[in-house]
Amino acid sequence: MITGDGPPEAPEAVVERVRVDDRGIHLRAAHDRVVDFLFDGRRIGSFWLLRDTVADGADRLFAWPTALVPYLRGATRVALVDHLSERQVHDVEVVLGEGGDDRIRVEDGNGNPLGLDKSQRLMRLFDSRDRRQLDPLLDAIEAVVAELEACGLEPFLAYGTLLGAVRDGQLIGYDSDADLGYVSRFDHPVDVARESFRVQRALVERGYRITRYSGLAFKIVIEEADGARRGLDVFGGFRRDGVLYLMGEVGHRFRDEWLWPRGETTLAGRRLPAPAQPEHLLEAMYGPHWRVPDPAFKFSTPRTAQRRLNGWFRGTRVGREEVWDRHYHRGGAAPRKNPTPFVRWVRAREPELGTAVDLGCGTGRDVLWLAQQGVEAWGLDFVARAFRTAERRAGAKGLPAHFLWTNLTELRSVLVAGALLSRRPGPRVVLARHVADATNEHGRENLIRLARMVTRGSGRLYLQVTSGPADGPADGPGAAAGELGVHPIDLERFEAQVARLGGRVVERVEVGAGAAPTTDAGSRRAQTHPQTSRLVIEWNP
Repeated sequence: MITGDGPPEAPEAVVERVRVDDRGIHLRAAHDRVVDFLFDGRRIGSFWLLRDTVADGADRLFAWPTALVPYLRGATRVALVDHLSERQVHDVEVVLGEGGDDRIRVEDGNGNPLGLDKSQRLMRLFDSRDRRQLDPLLDAIEAVVAELEACGLEPFLAYGTLLGAVRDGQLIGYDSDADLGYVSRFDHPVDVARESFRVQRALVERGYRITRYSGLAFKIVIEEADGARRGLDVFGGFRRDGVLYLMGEVGHRFRDEWLWPRGETTLAGRRLPAPAQPEHLLEAMYGPHWRVPDPAFKFSTPRTAQRRLNGWFRGTRVGREEVWDRHYHRGGAAPRKNPTPFVRWVRAREPELGTAVDLGCGTGRDVLWLAQQGVEAWGLDFVARAFRTAERRAGAKGLPAHFLWTNLTELRSVLVAGALLSRRPGPRVVLARHVADATNEHGRENLIRLARMVTRGSGRLYLQVTSGPADGPADGPGAAAGELGVHPIDLERFEAQVARLGGRVVERVEVGAGAAPTTDAGSRRAQTHPQTSRLVIEWNP
């Protein structure tokens, strides 16, 4: 694990050419250092000067986090403060958005201050709570520890809660929830998962409200004195072949004596259980510099550990970002009446189409339109609530529209979907609008694999993607084409991935604003800004 790109002994933050506008904070910096940004003297969030910024001409840009943007309407005094030395390195009065002279207030509906946690979510952080408000959470920690012990487990403080207790004896001010962990005495993933579900059932019977994250982690919802709800996360773990696996970020060689027998630590004046030698677990979680505060910390889980934890316990939630659940929960699941221009384009090229598979179908608007054309249409998405309304409409109208939960980052899901759909009537095509550019490298590989299974010898794969500069990162930041969660990708790198998996791009059409359309798949024009393209892919004999 690493906390940032600069060592803790690096010199204090030095910034130049600072400019604040509606896009974010523009600056120049010679070395990496974590800084806080404050509005009118109150900390809102933190970032690393190099790691968390992108090139912006000769400068760097820290783009405003998505969760913060709705609040950026009005005037405020923006200050940058070196987090470790607490020295202010810049401040400026600015007006953002169209809010006039009203002061920007980052608060919830009840006037409570909000701040960005390390995951860039706006939350009520601990530094805005008084002891009376936090006592119910501390009481809940003690109560849940007792309940878990009654179930035969040996729980301890974990992650940020353990870090705050060992480092300062307090909850970390820029944290927003509490964490418990335990290490099962079982050493097989199936037995460990069964134990976790048994414990959950016992807690539910005692009146606790539970939300499950995976086969080995769940959250207990705690209500604080003012009615606010806060999560108490319970992360299970186990040891196998000398390695400690602890949901959700640890896969580290570990000794029994570092865990057992449990010791104690002090949190806000209360004695609570901890691993026998907590510094070893903290190093496994946060790296060798865990004693150095880092409010912008990002976990860097070893790939081998991540894949094992995904395969053993995360299953259907692999790669599923909370942003999608929140988006569709807010009412985004009602499909629009009109189809997208992309599906009209595909349909015009496939007049004899027998079966169409829409990967990342979202609300299912294109699936319903295809079904109305008499095509057997399948919509696949990894947020099932997104297409529920379309599914009901199709059933009520007797349309040949079907929907299937599928996760491109879980191979088992991909293989099941591919085997099912490869048997549907042909010709078969797969279409994916802003899916390759909304997943990761592993997801793109499985997208190609699934399309090949469905269409080989029968049809083609049609993609609409947004690409960035050819010399840019494969998964660079920046939304494109107004699509939620879309990031420009390197098309040359993607086409090489297609070729490795037995496909070839037979047509490429650039449809971005101001682009000159081309159907020359071999064209490689230099790109200096995101470009929307359509690709047609077939499979080699």
